[in-house]
Amino acid sequence: MPVTDSRGAAGPGRARRAAGALAGVAVLLPLLGAAPPAGGGSSADGLREAFAAASAAYDVPQSVLLGVSYLQSRWDTHGGAPSVTGGYGPMHLTDARTALATTPGHHGDGTEDPRGDDSRPLPPRTAGVPRDADLPARLTTLTKAAALTGLAPERLRSDPAANIAGGAALLAAAQRELGAPLSADPADWYGAVARFSGADDRATAAAYANDVYDVLRTGQERWTDAGQRITLPARPGLVPDTGRLRQAGLRAADAEGTECPPTVSCEWIPAPYEEFGDGDYGNHDLADRPRSQDVDYIVVHDTEGRWEGVLKMVQDPTYVSWHYSLRSTDGHVAQHVRTKDVAWHAGNWFVNAKSIGLEHEGFLTSPDAWYTEAMYRSSARLVRYLAGKYGVPLDRQHILGHDNVPGPTASSVPGMHTDPGPYWDWQHYFTLLGRPFHPAAGSGSDVVTIRPHYAANRPEFTGCAAKGEPCPVHGSSAVRLYSGPGTHYPLVKDIGLRPGGGDSTTGVNDIGSRVSTGQRYAVADRDGEWTAIWYLGQKAWFRNPRQSPAAVPARGLVVTPKEGLAGVPVYGRAYPEASAYPEGVPVQPVVALPYRLPAGQRYVAGDRLPGEYYYAVTFDTGSHRVVTGEDLYYEIQYGHRVAFVRAADVEVVRAG
Repeated sequence: MPVTDSRGAAGPGRARRAAGALAGVAVLLPLLGAAPPAGGGSSADGLREAFAAASAAYDVPQSVLLGVSYLQSRWDTHGGAPSVTGGYGPMHLTDARTALATTPGHHGDGTEDPRGDDSRPLPPRTAGVPRDADLPARLTTLTKAAALTGLAPERLRSDPAANIAGGAALLAAAQRELGAPLSADPADWYGAVARFSGADDRATAAAYANDVYDVLRTGQERWTDAGQRITLPARPGLVPDTGRLRQAGLRAADAEGTECPPTVSCEWIPAPYEEFGDGDYGNHDLADRPRSQDVDYIVVHDTEGRWEGVLKMVQDPTYVSWHYSLRSTDGHVAQHVRTKDVAWHAGNWFVNAKSIGLEHEGFLTSPDAWYTEAMYRSSARLVRYLAGKYGVPLDRQHILGHDNVPGPTASSVPGMHTDPGPYWDWQHYFTLLGRPFHPAAGSGSDVVTIRPHYAANRPEFTGCAAKGEPCPVHGSSAVRLYSGPGTHYPLVKDIGLRPGGGDSTTGVNDIGSRVSTGQRYAVADRDGEWTAIWYLGQKAWFRNPRQSPAAVPARGLVVTPKEGLAGVPVYGRAYPEASAYPEGVPVQPVVALPYRLPAGQRYVAGDRLPGEYYYAVTFDTGSHRVVTGEDLYYEIQYGHRVAFVRAADVEVVRAG
């Protein structure tokens, strides 16, 4: 999650537990899902027939099977590879004992400090794997399906038809356990669908079932990753019988005090705020947002660890913090820090002080440790709620990936984190947010929005399982950038990421030469089916054929250096000028990054904002101050990450 930042304040001296401890304490999934075993698997053409056969064999309405499978996997098979929670196949049957393995996670990678602030020392790294062999029932549904069907676990993992049959068997068993008949009416299956989620509390189970029935009412149609078109006709008048859920024996989650929309299941699992002596404390800072300062960003992270380990760490007062965690299997939400307070998650103190952090159970380097539809939907509902509450625009300059957060200083840039990575489906996520990326200008526009077709866009990546080794071919939100109009040209370089001038790579964690869906850039040139954008102070080219475009025309404000300036500095944080600091608050240096915005180049601008610094280095909140300057900044889309330029240095032009 988190990078050191020059604050200029001498901080307390307690050694804090590693920001990498989560990696050691959580039991993690493999970074690369194994290919399906040889011999198993039905053809893509058989997927529709598999749903029909399983429906007939287990007396489960086919529409219910399709609705549950859509929410689990959107009917994809993922080549037999496991999800982040050890789920396999179209029904996401979980076999975590097979899939789980210990491996370093992103909390321990690199040199990031979650506060992004050197007033508190960089925590030492520690290691150690807990003894956590007991898995909850929601992570072992494949084992139960094997017992119900008599099918071998390996076949349930690798054969989509068997997997669908296993899901049908689980639904039928849940219906019987609730004392309900195996009815042909989908409305009668609400309780069984809720039980299928694996949730142990009523609110989460109900939220899951409500999502499934929303899919049934609205209908769905899509091409799966196996190449088959699946259709679920809409039933807009379908009203489920929700009464059976009361008989499921599920606990009531503690939602008191949570800040969540009623459409998600949410419970309060607080991150501790404790004092340790000598002015030291953890693991977040109390504030009074939005009265003290605005919330301008929502940051999307992945956990690189399993749910239980994640919860252990956020409840550790010597660890770091974030506001919400979202569970993969069912989209359940846990809130840890009040949104008025500042969590330590983004690696940049300026962004931390103005953001809300969401951790999603998942792995950035594993293409097939996929994020479930249930989690995408729950996250989108939560983000819509938070964006409405705090006035955060729903665009890629305010809804950031952790990989879009800039290093606050030059030394911090190489250590910044890269989650949620190139396999997070930003187009699907923003469609769920109600803000899909569409063309917004004519074909000759001088601004573009990156928007490849996720499933068809399959850039080469390396390093998912081992350094330098190719990752499996997989859909992606990322588009690769070259120094000329062709793949024979070198990749563009990132002098901040590699101060010595090294080349960019195709590494899955190397963001130096790629852009992501939803980001907007000013067009620098065109050559046939290639488009160049201004990126990190240079022309960066990507293939953009008319018949399968990687970007669509856009419009917006762009900034360029004022006339007479050869170039202007680029900053990783928008801090106030020295004269703005009151007595008792150390002046923070306004330090430029190693980048420049050269004359003649243009970059898409976001907010125009004053320099701001939140002084919070003590447990006693009486000394906390928000320092606001007169100098103004523009946030810009500079490279893969956002950055800031002084408003006094640039001209603003409407483009597109």
